[in-house]
Amino acid sequence: MSYDPKPRTLIMRGVDALSRREYSRSELRRKLLRSCGEEESADDVEEVLNTLESKGYLSNARYAQSRVRTRAARYGNRRLAGELAMMGIDSETISESLEQAGDEFERARTLWQRKFGKPPADRRERDRQVRYLASRGFDFDVVSKLVSADEQDA
Repeated sequence: MSYDPKPRTLIMRGVDALSRREYSRSELRRKLLRSCGEEESADDVEEVLNTLESKGYLSNARYAQSRVRTRAARYGNRRLAGELAMMGIDSETISESLEQAGDEFERARTLWQRKFGKPPADRRERDRQVRYLASRGFDFDVVSKLVSADEQDA
C-alpha cells in the first residue's frame, strides 16, 4: 500500500514558508517559482502573492523591520539598506525601517568596543579598525568620528 499525499497548492506553500519567517515579496516570488509544477505559472504565483498581501500574511514593511531588527547590532545603515534593496524593498520602506534601528554611531561604538575595546596604538591599527567598521557597512563619517573620538580619549 503506497501513501500518495495530496499535492500542496501554491498558496499552501506560501503560507508554510511565511509561517517559519518573514519574506519579502520578491524573495517569496523566487521561492514559489522554483517550486512551481507543470500546471502552475508565473501568473498563478503573482495571484497567490497578491492574496497573501491582501490577507496581511506577506508584508515588505514587516520583512524590512524584522531584517533590520535582527542585523542592526552588527551592521551599519549602508549595508542594511543594500540588503533590503536587493530583496526588492522600496526606498521609503527602507528609510522607515532604518529609523527604528537606532543611532548608527552608538551601534558602531558598541560593535567597536566588543571587537577592539581600546583606541588604536598606531596608524596601522587605526586603519584596521576603520576597515573593519567600513566593511560592516557603517558610514565613513560615523567610522572616522568614532575612531578619532577614541584617539582623543586616550
